[in-house]
Amino acid sequence: MDNAQFNSADHRFMAEALRLAERGLYSTTPNPRVGCVLVKEGKIVASGWHVATGEAHAETIALQAAGKQAKGSTAYVNLEPCNHIGNTPPCSEALINAGVARVVAAMADPNPLTAGQGLVRLQDAGIEVGCGLMADEARELNRGFISRMTRQRPWLRLKIAASLDGKTALSNGQSQWITGPKARSDNQGWRARSCAILSGSGTIRHDDPQLNVREIDCSRQPLRVLVDSNLQINPEARVLQTAHKHPLLIACSNEDPVRTSKLRKLGAQILCLPDQQGRVDLAALMQELAQRGINELQVEAGASLNGSLLAANLVDEFLLYLAPCLLGEQAAGMFAIPPLQSLSQRSSLRIIDTRLLGDDLQIVARPAQCAGNDGTSP
Repeated sequence: MDNAQFNSADHRFMAEALRLAERGLYSTTPNPRVGCVLVKEGKIVASGWHVATGEAHAETIALQAAGKQAKGSTAYVNLEPCNHIGNTPPCSEALINAGVARVVAAMADPNPLTAGQGLVRLQDAGIEVGCGLMADEARELNRGFISRMTRQRPWLRLKIAASLDGKTALSNGQSQWITGPKARSDNQGWRARSCAILSGSGTIRHDDPQLNVREIDCSRQPLRVLVDSNLQINPEARVLQTAHKHPLLIACSNEDPVRTSKLRKLGAQILCLPDQQGRVDLAALMQELAQRGINELQVEAGASLNGSLLAANLVDEFLLYLAPCLLGEQAAGMFAIPPLQSLSQRSSLRIIDTRLLGDDLQIVARPAQCAGNDGTSP
């Protein structure tokens, strides 16, 4: 495959393909976000982006829009064209049949059903192929999909709103609201791009959240997932009141028949995943969510569940909102973890982004040992 230097025009057109792909940020799950631009004689003749699963892929939309102009054109896509039959025919075949002369992909498809085969098929058909242009940006856009395909678990983002001294709630459980309206509004965008939102029984008990997307025009709502070992959730909890129309999955370690029956009648799905200590097996839960097509998982929980996820090395990204206030030593912290005996035991992070949202500071960070930009963590 041709991985030679790409020119400035190649960069410009791939950037446009990525911009189009991002339009599916809230809607494509469980599929990846993909955009396609067809260029002929230095000009864009057609473009397209994948909107939702079951609908046409970006390449197909662009080819249909281009018509006869597709012949001899260059196709820029942020993900290798698929080479398998799913809900739609293979995009590699469509590009070949349209007479495209060159295909530039930002990255190979991590889906084992394609995994380089699409590019090989194009090349075997006499089409010039290039791969690797703006690969970092392409991986960033589809980290969740890459994680599910390569690690069989979602990309887990841990969201925490806290004071500057790292406290998330008063000792009596009160936490609404530590951060301001701009920070809370920003989090709605992160929720909307997530395939599922995970919380714990303590958060449901203290805050009674809805765990849904508001303020944003979103064609779907993320799956709501609750870790509740003994199914102690209050039947009046808001997440249960809407379970029939907005799916709720409760992971437990003790499937009490009576409680299970009551919760199922309210619309909840019950999943029993005990570990050897009698708690919910979080790693098994991640695998189960991946099998259900969950690419990005956002966690909005308390110190106990946060600490358990951290200890299990399941956290890929931290989304922190820090308010300019102090809550004191007795307030609840971010993570319930055993005392460290040495600074060498600390969890080192790599800051990815910082910005001010009103008076609050947003920090996006990842584990320092995160393996580069390939969407995976050790």
